[in-house]
Amino acid sequence: MTGSRSWVPVIALTFATFIFNTSEFVPIGLLTDIARDFGITESNAGLLITVYAWVVALASLPLMLVFAKTENRKLMLGITALFAASHILSGFASDFYMLMISRIGVACAHAIFWSIVTPLAVRIAPEGRQSTALSLIVCGSSIAMIIGLPLGRTIGLYLGWRTTFLAIAGFAALLMTFLAFVLPKTPGDSTFSLRKLPALIKSPALLNIYLITVIAISGHFTVYSYIEPFLARIAGFSSTWITLTLTIFGIVGLAGSFIFSKFYGRYRRGFISFAVCGICVFLLLLRLAACNFYTVIILCILWGLAVNFYNLAFQSEIITNAPKGTAVAMSIYSGIYNVGIGGGALIGGYVCSGLSISAIGYVGGAIALVASVLCVRRLLPVLRG
Repeated sequence: MTGSRSWVPVIALTFATFIFNTSEFVPIGLLTDIARDFGITESNAGLLITVYAWVVALASLPLMLVFAKTENRKLMLGITALFAASHILSGFASDFYMLMISRIGVACAHAIFWSIVTPLAVRIAPEGRQSTALSLIVCGSSIAMIIGLPLGRTIGLYLGWRTTFLAIAGFAALLMTFLAFVLPKTPGDSTFSLRKLPALIKSPALLNIYLITVIAISGHFTVYSYIEPFLARIAGFSSTWITLTLTIFGIVGLAGSFIFSKFYGRYRRGFISFAVCGICVFLLLLRLAACNFYTVIILCILWGLAVNFYNLAFQSEIITNAPKGTAVAMSIYSGIYNVGIGGGALIGGYVCSGLSISAIGYVGGAIALVASVLCVRRLLPVLRG
């Protein structure tokens, strides 16, 4: 393929990122209806989110080790088929346990997907445009937050939560057909074996990336998991402005992806420093910023930009620092990232119930401060390239 046609496979993977991320977070907007339908509490229904994150965390590395040598096009089509079938099961679940099983199936597909989608997009991108390909993949995540989650919730409100899952299944089936036509065959990592895993995870750069990730993302999700009630109770935002503020995170992600694709190659350490240290600073300032409407909006823009740069920069560094066994290295990252999601939500819950929701920024920022120190003192000096 030449010209614009060479981008079609990357665009297809961007669509895949959109639907996978939409599915990951759409239960957040459907918990009340799901709980009512099965006669359970919303906290029990919330186990769908917790279990999902922990399954991804636990399954990412084992599944990727099993499928590391599988041809990538075949593997992508297989996990998309599992993804679609699991959503059909969700739509026809007769009880909460069947729904949970279906979500575990989605989580397993998710675990493999995020292990291969970024390195695959970089491999099939036009020569010299790897950063742009990486940015497009993260754009898919941002658009899922802007469009996918609200759309899924709207479908659920008007047609029932089951229809939302069935709609995702239909979209996934169309996506699988699209991928089958446009995705080129690319070999798996036939050179990687289980014996090489210790050497991979002993890389100083990768070890620091993993350590910083579990700490920084825990700090981020300590706050982000409860940002909606924080904005309502502490900042005094209306429900409309809360929705718009959360949407800003996605919009900022689109802008951040463009900036990243243009300048990351020249300012790698600057991007990484702003991402990690920025998360820390903006979380610590959240309570103070809540005194004024405009300062909250500005802070959320900067916070969203830091998180977006974080996701882009750290995935790029894994590709750079693990040229052999990239998919396995990425699977470890995906698992650790989900540990951060689950751990942060848990910590944030304890802060809200034991201290005060007004304190989540201070606690999340203190956690992220540890990541900032590690980034400056241990990660930046050992980065390759």
